[in-house]
Amino acid sequence: MSCGTENKDGGEEGKFEQPLTEKSVEVGIHLDKYSITQNVSILPPQFQIDEKLLIDPKLLYVGSQIGEGAHGKVYEGRYGDQIVAIKVLQCGNTPEERAALEGRFSREVTMMSRVKHENLVKFIGACKDPLMVIATELLPGMSLRKYLISIRPKQLDLRVALGFALDIAWAMDCLHGSRIIHRDLKPDNLLLTANQKSVKLADFGLAREESVTEMMTAETGTYRWMAPELYSTVTLRQGEKMHYNNKVDVYSFGIVLWELLTNRMPFEGMTNLQAAYAAAFKQERPILPEDMPPDLTFIIQSCWMEDPNARPSFNQIIRMLNEFLFTLSPPSPLFPVSETINVAVPSDCIINQSAARTGGIFAFLRQLFAARRTRNMQ
Repeated sequence: MSCGTENKDGGEEGKFEQPLTEKSVEVGIHLDKYSITQNVSILPPQFQIDEKLLIDPKLLYVGSQIGEGAHGKVYEGRYGDQIVAIKVLQCGNTPEERAALEGRFSREVTMMSRVKHENLVKFIGACKDPLMVIATELLPGMSLRKYLISIRPKQLDLRVALGFALDIAWAMDCLHGSRIIHRDLKPDNLLLTANQKSVKLADFGLAREESVTEMMTAETGTYRWMAPELYSTVTLRQGEKMHYNNKVDVYSFGIVLWELLTNRMPFEGMTNLQAAYAAAFKQERPILPEDMPPDLTFIIQSCWMEDPNARPSFNQIIRMLNEFLFTLSPPSPLFPVSETINVAVPSDCIINQSAARTGGIFAFLRQLFAARRTRNMQ
């Protein structure tokens, strides 16, 4: 769940007893006790969600607000004995607006429940009455955006930056494998784990299933990370449709990778609209540092190519990032150099030089993946 801010209170249970009041949700009460205090009527839900995905609102307890987006607010809360993030979506002021928000809610719930990956925020369940609510795992770490700002102007260690990039690419590869376009990939929607060694992708509010023929809403996402094909050379009416594919996410990833390696805001000195205009109509991109390794420069430039079909898939991005990682000096050995491991080899087995090299590569790969598993378990 994209929060926009870190969890300030460390998830302590006592905070749920505070009788605070928000404009949209009374904090410190169970969701089923919510009552309308504004001139907005809650109509009977007319949309369908799989009953297996619904959770009991009587067990959902709302705590303090930890974030806010364009279509709702995010709270820390509790579902039974589990600490969760609770996203409460807006209800809408007109029947038409409510219908549109219900459709967005239903789509988000369905897609979040379909995909499972260690680098995707875990879906817990949803409520559609008395409010539209989505509950997910609560990550105590801050957003990637806040983390980068907190260490600026210092840059991330190269291996850490590439580790985050691989986390993102694996999550996106999972989504695209399920024919889902995220459409809002940016550091705000990437949340750090508690040990700050991994990131998870959140907020499916703008995600949708990809269709070969169906038109999709133009200018969807956040301007600085938005692919140029999401704009038109002619003025579009609000909500007008265009055709594009999942390569819009690849473009956004290229911008995020540039941020990970430079720890700078893309299109510095420009407003959001100026950045969008520069990318879409002047083919401008963030400036690449001269000392950036050529392989990483190639990956970034290939991701933000003007022609979407020229951009790589996330499967290809993962391969290129791994290939570059292998060119770096290996990390310190897990065992002292003097220590050796004797391996019994059958007498009729002949090991040539090529096989020995291959064995060394596989040993390095096993060590790398073992280290990664250890990191994620910490």
